[in-house]
Amino acid sequence: GLPHRRHPVRGSRGPARQRSRGLPFWSSGPRSLSMRNPDVVVIGAGFGGLATALRLAELGADVVLCETLRYPGGCASTFTRSGYQFEAGATLFSGLGDGQLFSRWNEQWDLGVRFDPLDPLVELRTKQWSLAIAAERDSLVRRFGELPGADREALGDFFRTQRRVADALWKLFEDPSLLPPLNGGSILRHLSRSISYAPVLRWMGRPLSDVVSASGLAGWEPLRTYLDAVSQITVQASAAEAEAPFAMAAVDYFFRGTGHVHGGIGNLAWGLTKAIERAGGSVLLANRVHGLRREGGRWRVDTRRGEHRTETVVANVLPQSLGSMTQPQMNGELHDVEESVESGWGAAMLYLAVGSDAVPGPEARHLQLIDDEAAPFVEGNHVFCSISAADERKRAPDGQRTVTVSTHVPMHKLRGLPAEDQGTYVANIQAKMRETIARRAPELLEHETFQMTASPRTFARFTGRHLGYVGGVPRRVGLKHYRPRALWPRQAMPGLYLVGDSVLLGQSTLAVALGGVRTAEKIAARDAWSRGAAE
Repeated sequence: GLPHRRHPVRGSRGPARQRSRGLPFWSSGPRSLSMRNPDVVVIGAGFGGLATALRLAELGADVVLCETLRYPGGCASTFTRSGYQFEAGATLFSGLGDGQLFSRWNEQWDLGVRFDPLDPLVELRTKQWSLAIAAERDSLVRRFGELPGADREALGDFFRTQRRVADALWKLFEDPSLLPPLNGGSILRHLSRSISYAPVLRWMGRPLSDVVSASGLAGWEPLRTYLDAVSQITVQASAAEAEAPFAMAAVDYFFRGTGHVHGGIGNLAWGLTKAIERAGGSVLLANRVHGLRREGGRWRVDTRRGEHRTETVVANVLPQSLGSMTQPQMNGELHDVEESVESGWGAAMLYLAVGSDAVPGPEARHLQLIDDEAAPFVEGNHVFCSISAADERKRAPDGQRTVTVSTHVPMHKLRGLPAEDQGTYVANIQAKMRETIARRAPELLEHETFQMTASPRTFARFTGRHLGYVGGVPRRVGLKHYRPRALWPRQAMPGLYLVGDSVLLGQSTLAVALGGVRTAEKIAARDAWSRGAAE
């Protein structure tokens, strides 16, 4: 677990040396940095990079985090345009419950971030019915049982199976020490829990739809629609494609400390940035990394404002971006990850402002809207809307709220089009998004005061995501997800690690943060600075 002490025990290479440079952690000015020799350089201040850097600093590392943008968070950030503050992506955030990762850090480092519980967490709307998704499983099952044609006994059977699988896997998510690489203690703990893993083993290599069929619910449209909708925004695949154990764990996302970060997820990103500095690390914003070169058994990291020499680099980027900046080339070490990324998605976005009267109640709201349940849940047929709370005063002028709306864009289809047709394709998706909103949540468009759009190209330009891929790699059915290399912190070359939504855990803010924590702990277990700090 995380230490409870305010500052880690550190050697002479700690915060004093960093402060002597005269650069505050948020520094984004043009001043050049003379050569630094930190223990670890982390590239990218998305949540995977933030979590890696903070945990490394807690463990005693002299860590430098370099970020291209002038604000942290990456694809899970809050940005300002035309007097409005929008979430970059429409989503919910987990890990906010008592004892969970972000909650622990909020308390330990006095981040001052407010987490708001929501009930319902999401309202799912279709042509025939709507469902208020509760923050408590039994309430959700009861609400399902009230829908026309519901088989309460079969529903109970499905959700009992789902809960057993989710409980087994979330123990791993909430305690990264149980993830590989394993030591004697973690192996013994796994052995003591072996009975609880039996439900997981039964469904490995099978789609989530097989679990539905085994419960006798294959023909009941509300459950299929719900699972397709949840799976598309979590494991990035439909229920018929999704690897069953991962998808059943993802269904539990709503019940595991999920809620709203007051003021926007950017508040949490900034809080973690400040915590890294208080723990002794440095965060250098607006400091793009231009290249990595292996020289004499160490890495030379060339950045906008200087260079660093270090034994260890952690990159919170997509593997395609890492490969393009690294010399010598990685010789296909991350080829499997690159292929998984390229089978995934981009996002088309609408950023709206609406009058406060468009939304009942003062709380933040989340809507999942489906136009045609029989069509794929992509390209505007399925949209997710995140609406700010009424008292988030900095996010919109008085009497208004901001709305971030997203839908999946199949990148293989977009990239297969001629360049001159790609803009038209995305514009048509955005028009379809508005049609879906007009049918399922017309109150938003009736009170609309502002609109701005974004596309995969926008994400590529502003966040540096390769070609605009977002959301993580799809967890489509297959045993490949259980291979050792998929469960270990991913090392691309000696001393060069990859974190983020394309590797270990991945696919949510919480998952990439937990993967970053596990990667930091693996690095600390083998490096001399960690042993010195412990002494």
